[in-house]
Amino acid sequence: MALAVTSSSTAISGSSFSRSGPCSDRKALQICSFRLSDLSHVSQRRYSLKSLKAESPPTRNDSLVTRASTLITPGVEEKEEDVEDFEQLAKKLEEASPLEIMDKALQKFGSNIAIAFSGAEDVALIEYARLTGRPFRVFSLDTGRLNPETYRLFDAVEKQYGIRIEYTFPDAVEVQALVRNKGLFSFYEDGHQECCRVRKVRPLRRALKGLKAWITGQRKDQSPGTRSEIPIVQVDPVFEGLDGGVGSLVKWNPLANVEGGDVWNFLRTMDVPVNALHAQGYVSIGCEPCTRPVLPGQHEREGRWWWEDAKAKECGLHKGNIKKEDDSTTADLAPAIVHDIFESSNVVALSRGGIENLLKLGNRKEPWLVVLYAPWCPFCQAMEASYVELAEKLAVKGIKVAKFRADGDQKEFAKQELQLGSFPTILLFPKSAPRAIKYPSEHRDVDSLMSFVNLLR
Repeated sequence: MALAVTSSSTAISGSSFSRSGPCSDRKALQICSFRLSDLSHVSQRRYSLKSLKAESPPTRNDSLVTRASTLITPGVEEKEEDVEDFEQLAKKLEEASPLEIMDKALQKFGSNIAIAFSGAEDVALIEYARLTGRPFRVFSLDTGRLNPETYRLFDAVEKQYGIRIEYTFPDAVEVQALVRNKGLFSFYEDGHQECCRVRKVRPLRRALKGLKAWITGQRKDQSPGTRSEIPIVQVDPVFEGLDGGVGSLVKWNPLANVEGGDVWNFLRTMDVPVNALHAQGYVSIGCEPCTRPVLPGQHEREGRWWWEDAKAKECGLHKGNIKKEDDSTTADLAPAIVHDIFESSNVVALSRGGIENLLKLGNRKEPWLVVLYAPWCPFCQAMEASYVELAEKLAVKGIKVAKFRADGDQKEFAKQELQLGSFPTILLFPKSAPRAIKYPSEHRDVDSLMSFVNLLR
């Protein structure tokens, strides 16, 4: 009886990123003549024995067949793939340059990895990939609500690098249901998570099912509240890859340790095409309704979903960045040890009782300017220098400047009684007006705040 060894292969379909490799050649094995190619790759494939002829005798000694096949095909055995310790790899690459990290990622995963391109400064990833000299793939999520400038950048990048970006789109039925039920701008009322889930997260999930790894432009300095601890490489804690199941997708962040200014120096040096919105004050760029320029004294992520707290400024694509608290009643993403901010002899730290007394006073001896803050909030941290300088200038004018920490147990009180929407919130308590006046602008530089006080004090 003649036997043949066949290699098993799996074709993946149903995804814009799926690849079906060519069918493996049959390896013929006969009792007196042994023919097997690609011996160097034998141990990496799974093999099975099956009969070439249906001429088996009525009774067969199965143990003899097993022994014969074992003798004839030494070394042809099923092996499990080694599981790499990506946590250890991340430590090894901690001091590596973005170019070295990109080269390692492309070398390791080949055509099973792709760069996630948002149409912002993460175009640096594509330039680094080009510099490695290796082939690479790029994909992007077209939510249907991007800025015109972003679409123009997509076109410029394709022409510059001679590539075709692999676009992924949201499900039309889901988008239609969302808009018909809640309107075009429901995210301003009840948060951006639902819209992002339909337009970004689910399309990304489908795209990643055709990959074994993906590359993002996340940096630690982008959002201190949610991205301060991202590793160079990690097993993706949220999404699944080509093989399915937990741990089937690897996530690379080559720019994790790079500061925003250094990224821009690189882009200018390499003359890379960039989004025209950057010249208009935009730093972090997403969908048009949820993106705006940042102003002096603001953190770059404050240009995204500005009506929400700093902790909420993730769309869900990098949900794994957000750490879960053991106590669900304290959902703030504050680190264990947080140093207070706005520390100055000219800034009064108000307690709960102090702010309540200030609210009750109908006639005050002097006006009060109060910032409602959380010390872990990057947007509060960004305006610290301006607020302290303002306090020094207002001290000589007889205007009290104060701060009230409004996170944790005080948050609900601040929302109900102090008009807290997001951090930071700035209030002016005039001498005679019974109700505090909320500073309406996002301009938190000294001159803008001083104008506000002078007009209303």
